[in-house]
Amino acid sequence: MKRVVIIGGGLGGLASATRLAVQGHHVTLCEAGPTLGGKMNTFESRGFRFDTGPSLITMPGVFEETFAAAGERIEEHIKLQRLEPVAEYVWPDGTRLQHGSSLPQWLEVVRQLEPRDVKGFWKFMKLGARLLELSNETFLRRAPTEAPDWRTLRALRFLPLRRAWGNYARVVSDLFVSPHLRQMFLRYPTYVGSSPWRSPATLLVIPYLEYAYGGWFAQGGLYRIVQAIAAIARARGAELRVNAPVEGIEAASGRVKSVRLHDGTRLEADVVVMNGDASMLARLMKSPTDKGLPPEQRSMSGFLTLAGLPREVPGLHHHTVFFSADYEHEFRQLMDEARFPDDPTVYVNAPSRSDRSLVPGDGETLFIMANAPARAEPWDDAATREALSRVFARLRASGFHAIDAELPVLEKWTPRRIEQAYRMPGGAIYGRHSHGWRGAFMRPANRQRTRGLYVVGGSGHPGGGTPTVLLSAKITSELIAKHERD
Repeated sequence: MKRVVIIGGGLGGLASATRLAVQGHHVTLCEAGPTLGGKMNTFESRGFRFDTGPSLITMPGVFEETFAAAGERIEEHIKLQRLEPVAEYVWPDGTRLQHGSSLPQWLEVVRQLEPRDVKGFWKFMKLGARLLELSNETFLRRAPTEAPDWRTLRALRFLPLRRAWGNYARVVSDLFVSPHLRQMFLRYPTYVGSSPWRSPATLLVIPYLEYAYGGWFAQGGLYRIVQAIAAIARARGAELRVNAPVEGIEAASGRVKSVRLHDGTRLEADVVVMNGDASMLARLMKSPTDKGLPPEQRSMSGFLTLAGLPREVPGLHHHTVFFSADYEHEFRQLMDEARFPDDPTVYVNAPSRSDRSLVPGDGETLFIMANAPARAEPWDDAATREALSRVFARLRASGFHAIDAELPVLEKWTPRRIEQAYRMPGGAIYGRHSHGWRGAFMRPANRQRTRGLYVVGGSGHPGGGTPTVLLSAKITSELIAKHERD
């Protein structure tokens, strides 16, 4: 049995704590904040309850397997609900379309927009299926630093030689003629905080997952998943501490020895698992070469608004995207000029449309998000007011006026607040961006060079997103079982 200390109580840290406790290790998890969950957290005010992080579940089988690894059935802890439609998309020219899980219905929507794009959509589905098959046997199953096994080598026959290794935006343009469908599919690299004009086409697996597995929601809010996994971890013997920020990792002779907390407490450790941003490891190790995560390597951050509406909005869907008038210009401002866009695309998550337990009476809970650069902007009161003004201007221009009411709850999260709350450089939600082949696939390794030191979570391999974070926990736990034997 090893003494394991996990730094960070995000989804990846909690899933790792559960798996490692099941393996028989003595697990202590240290979360800097007052609540578990990391970015997958919750906020409540005046009877309105919000998820403050991820808002959509894909690949539900990964969640089921995480619970099964601890001998539990997910349905005994959480009720997952399939969303229909998954989302509605709204353009400045008045075009609106709903993306659901019924392929016949969706194909009819595509046909009405542009008949030629039906063929393009099937090409996309074929490409996505091959990418997922390849990823399931390689990238999503094991650490790339480990020697390939027979399953990895056999899976290479699924390698799509055409399109998959090109530029994401160019491949989308090749597949679709309709400017609306192009813009819709260009949005998906933002799921990992990246620009579609700089990302590899392999990220087309992200929209494929929505069409293949649908979009899901957890009744009571996605934070129920955090609560359920934390409860299982404790039941298996893991100690979960909050308000326990880690200030340093101590090593000797090339192996971790202990973790030092802010209050001076020293926890001896045979294994240390980093669930914070991987770029913080060098600082915790007191490395003389610590440079943090340079701004040009960071994924995007976000400007978030949690709004409680006093009245119900019957025509609103669970997820709605209100596109900007010039998507490419928006990303030039985000990536090249490193500033909040003049006309941002705005995502609205309204979980109260699916679960009335989240609101008091007839109201609605809205999670409103626009992409923002993870840079050292001031984000003072004036900058925050201006960003909110631009977000609300886009919503009004798109015909959404519910935000004009007097709002009983209005909570704003800037990139600076995200950085301070979660120790993420510039508020970069996914750590490093996924631009280019190296950015997408050469994430910080699950097993580090210092013996006994591991990484789990969205900033490491295999990347961001709730299912991939859970897979990261599985990969890291398997590496510990393999390399940390007595």
